[in-house]
Amino acid sequence: MMFSMTPLLMHSDAVPPSARAALRAAWQEPPERRDAALESAARVLYRETELDCGETRDLIGLPPGPCCG
Repeated sequence: MMFSMTPLLMHSDAVPPSARAALRAAWQEPPERRDAALESAARVLYRETELDCGETRDLIGLPPGPCCG
């Protein structure tokens, strides 16, 4: 299991509202659909911030993978 900052990010004022909403929605998904929803939330967070894709995936607790763009 990877460490995830998602619970903190979805409540942080430093995270754009659209990314917080995507993270909250992903976290509420059933476990079998959560990874796909987190991938989608990672794309939103990546687009809305100055984080690079690897940092974004690390923060959300996703393994290294395809770029968020």
